Amino acid sequence: MVIPLYNKAPYVERAVWSVLAQTEQEFEVIVVDDGSTDGGAAIVERFADPRIRLIVQENRGASVARNRGIRESGADVVAFLDADDEWHPTFLETVLDLRRRYPGAGAYATAYAVYNPDGGIRVASIAAVPPPPWSGLLPNYFRSATLGEPPVSASSVAIPRAVLEKTGGFAEGYWWGEDVDLWGRIAFRYPIAFTRRVGAVYHTDIASRACTRVEPVPENPFVASVRQAVERGLIPPEMLDDVREYVAAKQLQTAARNIRAGRPDLARANLARCPTRLYRRRKVAYSLMALIPAPWYRRYRRMKAALSSTAAGSAGGRSRPH
Repeated sequence: MVIPLYNKAPYVERAVWSVLAQTEQEFEVIVVDDGSTDGGAAIVERFADPRIRLIVQENRGASVARNRGIRESGADVVAFLDADDEWHPTFLETVLDLRRRYPGAGAYATAYAVYNPDGGIRVASIAAVPPPPWSGLLPNYFRSATLGEPPVSASSVAIPRAVLEKTGGFAEGYWWGEDVDLWGRIAFRYPIAFTRRVGAVYHTDIASRACTRVEPVPENPFVASVRQAVERGLIPPEMLDDVREYVAAKQLQTAARNIRAGRPDLARANLARCPTRLYRRRKVAYSLMALIPAPWYRRYRRMKAALSSTAAGSAGGRSRPH
């Protein structure tokens, strides 16, 4: 299994211990330190377990680190775990059971819990899938991914090496969306095996996650992958409508990010390439927001943040009843 590591020193020990605690003990751990500056590699080195191997490289991004780990791994099936997430003890046992039951699948994924900044924890809401304790081949990956939270995450999936090689692995040169791009490219060609059994914990309480960065992004990498797949005839006709709505959801997500980053021009470009039936109201709302000049929007965001901070301070300053 592969753990990409970049400045996650406070959390990587937890991640590695969650691997060592697996009920399935036949594994190798490839930790790829992607140019960390916070001492995370030294924490990994302290584990006295021959199954753990640390590779140190210059900072080139999570996709490069994951692809390096895939190449270095000798396993037929490669599982992934982000350095700030963790596995439940039965994760490997569960995905290996899925592999035995569905040998032709392109990925084996479990449900996952989401740990929120307020300390609350919940199971991710996966749509268009039978209720627990169901497991099997996803009826429609793109419909599930459009209507609910992603059924596949970077810390709750294992993928056959042959599939990774055929699909080209993670797209490099992106810092956002490169993981869902790979899941989508796999779903074009293969069924996805999934179980409602929770196998991992996704920590949204980590401040340095890529999804919290407020930077402009011209396009989600999966949008380009879809264009290429359509040109090459890789998408089955019966899948096209659901793929288009999924792409629309990604375009809207990207537009919202660009609006927050002060690039309404990029947001307008995203929205111009976003035909949708499901999200028409959201598209209209974002289109109106994208017409606001960037300086005005940034001023609005600063005022909103200041008001929220003031409200939080006032609430915290109230005395509690005895």
